[in-house]
Amino acid sequence: MTRRVLILAIWYRVVLHVLGSLTAANGPSRCSVGVLEGRGFTAAGDIIIGGIFPVHYNKVFPDTPFTDLPKPIVCEKFSLRSYRWLQAMVFAIKEINENPLLLPNITLGFAIYDSCDVIPRGLEGALWQLSGQDDVLPGYRCRPEPLAAIIGDAGSGVTLPVARMLGLYGYPQISYFSSVPLLSDRRQFPSFFRTIPSDEFQSRALARLVRYFGWSWVGILAAEDDYGQLGSQILREEIQGSGVCLAFSETVPVLYNLKKIAKIVQVVKSSTANVIIVFSFESYLIPVMAEMARQNVTGKVWIASEAWSTSPSLAQKDQLRTLGGTIGFAIRRGEIPGLKEHLLSVSPQWPLGKSANLNKNSDVIAWGENSTTQQQKASSGDVLVKLFWEEVFKCKWPDLPDHMSSFIGSQLTCTQQESLASLDTAYSDVSNLRVTYNVYNAVYAVANALHDLHFCKHMKGPFLNNECANIQDFEPWQLLHYMKKVHFINNAAEAVFFDDNGNPPALYDILNWQETHTGEIRYVKVGSFNFSAAPGQDLLINENAIIWNGGQKQIPRSVCTESCPAGTRKATRRGQPVCCFDCIPCSEGAFANESDSAECLYCPEGFWSSEKRDSCTPKLIEFLSFQEPLGVVLVSLSVVTSLMPISTLAIFLWHHHTPIVKANNRQLSYVLLCALAMCPLCSLIFIGRPSPTSCMLRQTAFGTVFALSVSCVLAKTIMVVIAFRASKPGSGLQKWVGSCLPNSIACGGTLFQIMICVTWLGASPPFPENNTKAHTGTIILECNEGSSLAFWCMLGYMGMLAFISFIVAFLARKLPDSFNEAKFITFSMVVFVSVWLSFIPAYISTKGKYMVAVEIFAILSSSAGLEVCIFYPKCYIILLRPQWNTRDYLMGKKTIAE
Repeated sequence: MTRRVLILAIWYRVVLHVLGSLTAANGPSRCSVGVLEGRGFTAAGDIIIGGIFPVHYNKVFPDTPFTDLPKPIVCEKFSLRSYRWLQAMVFAIKEINENPLLLPNITLGFAIYDSCDVIPRGLEGALWQLSGQDDVLPGYRCRPEPLAAIIGDAGSGVTLPVARMLGLYGYPQISYFSSVPLLSDRRQFPSFFRTIPSDEFQSRALARLVRYFGWSWVGILAAEDDYGQLGSQILREEIQGSGVCLAFSETVPVLYNLKKIAKIVQVVKSSTANVIIVFSFESYLIPVMAEMARQNVTGKVWIASEAWSTSPSLAQKDQLRTLGGTIGFAIRRGEIPGLKEHLLSVSPQWPLGKSANLNKNSDVIAWGENSTTQQQKASSGDVLVKLFWEEVFKCKWPDLPDHMSSFIGSQLTCTQQESLASLDTAYSDVSNLRVTYNVYNAVYAVANALHDLHFCKHMKGPFLNNECANIQDFEPWQLLHYMKKVHFINNAAEAVFFDDNGNPPALYDILNWQETHTGEIRYVKVGSFNFSAAPGQDLLINENAIIWNGGQKQIPRSVCTESCPAGTRKATRRGQPVCCFDCIPCSEGAFANESDSAECLYCPEGFWSSEKRDSCTPKLIEFLSFQEPLGVVLVSLSVVTSLMPISTLAIFLWHHHTPIVKANNRQLSYVLLCALAMCPLCSLIFIGRPSPTSCMLRQTAFGTVFALSVSCVLAKTIMVVIAFRASKPGSGLQKWVGSCLPNSIACGGTLFQIMICVTWLGASPPFPENNTKAHTGTIILECNEGSSLAFWCMLGYMGMLAFISFIVAFLARKLPDSFNEAKFITFSMVVFVSVWLSFIPAYISTKGKYMVAVEIFAILSSSAGLEVCIFYPKCYIILLRPQWNTRDYLMGKKTIAE
């Protein structure tokens, strides 16, 4: 239907231009002065100011076959607010005519037209004002008084084509309610001005408001016209560039469409977005909000554009549950002294008001109470005041044709005895003047531009040859020059001016719809927005003064997903806006100390993430210390295990003269016992905080002492075999009997281990390091072996000695003797090898201090095993069976009775 309206408008414009070209040949003699019936009225003056207002806000497009001429558009539903705007223009002109300092000796007249908020009627009104007669003649003006400018229209959809046309002729146009940003384009609309800020500023202000309250999930409803679509487009760009996501965007139909309205309501109800921004005029929004109220849509925050933020038609009791708590941007409120008295004085008898006026030029027009004839002349053809009377008093004028009347068949007949003062209507309410104030300023802007034109100093004018324009006969482009430079202080002490694009200063009031004690809605100012203010000071809001839907004081939430707490990161859901996400906990070693973090950060070296992953804490330092229970136990065991061979050595020294001590190289036994005493003490180097010295000593000292121990055992084993073999007659082994061979074996085996350790320390010595990878959240202070090959070579050599000792002892286990030491050496080697074979997988599978504990346990158990298996049987005989401690018994020559 919108496309159809646009086609009609274009067709209508073409027809008008064709008519103009046809009538041009006949000249201006065909001019017939008058007004269009029921659509406008005029008042004479030296200079005329045009006005276009949507006095009716509902229109019906009759269905017409394409073969027929279009039928006239039917306008319905009289707007009291728009009629107040109209009367504000009349009042402003009356004030100017009463002011002897502004345009002295010049009387302003007007020509006002009802556009019905539809493009063809708007164009028709503009052409009517340009030509000065009912039968429009493009290119000709059929009245002697010049047309200065046109005030209007309200809707951007009507204003756009009117502005294009007036731009061709250079006529200034000042709109009081058209805020579409496109009108700021000076190439397309060179003569357009407005007293309402552009939607570009409003869209930025709306986005700023959304960010202020922390809303990230919003919906948009935009009217199906230029105002709604262009405004919402800028708004989408602004909010999406600031981290706010769009839950939905629906179009409000310009013409009533129940199916579309039902869809809009369903989308709003089902959406999780609690904030809806609406770019629409109230006339388009009324049926949508009525359906919202019928379906009891509550709990939403409605953000109103200036087009409906002060709408009395929507601020009704039946809409309170739905629209209560609405936040709206409104045009700056202003005061107009004397306007209320003028509004109440309007009547069918006095359509221009009954208040007295002083005439600047008495021979042009009389506005006073005694000028009945002129009043009637000024209002000739004015049906609007009678339609207004019918709307206010719900009556019917008998002389008004039915096709014009709004109350056909009404039982109440209108008279001229009704009094507006007895009613409280939107028309007479001057407590919240916003658009009305814009109309007032627009008229004064034209008057001040005319004043500047009138008082141009001779030969100092802005035009060719420094000429000035003639106030009685000027061209529209000449007044346009002064309109661009107009700057004055109005009656409210506020500066009025336009920027290079014809826009006024961007100032907004922020209103909150609140319920009164009578159950009605009132507009409470809770903030303001000023684009010229310093950054951070542009948006001022009193949060304590806001009452949200349902009477709530707490700011409502509107998010697709609640904020991710610290310790998590946002992960966008596939196919959804960035505001819809999942909260993923940070991995180990990473943290997020802020909510809604996009990424988790890794903790620096030496730190680890806390349990909640919201901070980093120093990692636990782990090493086998002397203070912890495990360290204390191992130290105690080391000391006890070291004392065992020492005590055995003491026993041997005390009984050194006995046969069992003398048997099998007494000195070698002393060396072995000393080595076994040192083995547990080597484990003490493994305990405590690793240092370069301790790391180099722990493995080398342990390996050397154990090599000495096993070498002594190997020497004793070999000596057992040699001793028994050499006892046979003619044996060649007798020369090996003595201390030289075992001492050589013990020294040689130990020296080779020392060579391995020296090479190890020289090539790649062990060193302390911080192991941060073995255990999460823990720094293990350990010794890096430097060369794993050297470490395992050391253990392997020690194992080789033990294996050789085991083989030799195993072969000598059946040698005849009452006390065959080879049996005990065999068993000790089994214990020794078993311990170290089990040590290998345990050592590899553990980390940290437990790995050290495993090695200490292996050292202690293997050294204790050697001592117990080799020396405890001897100690048993020395201490408990001294009768066995004889040479004959040891040689097996004599049996001792038990």
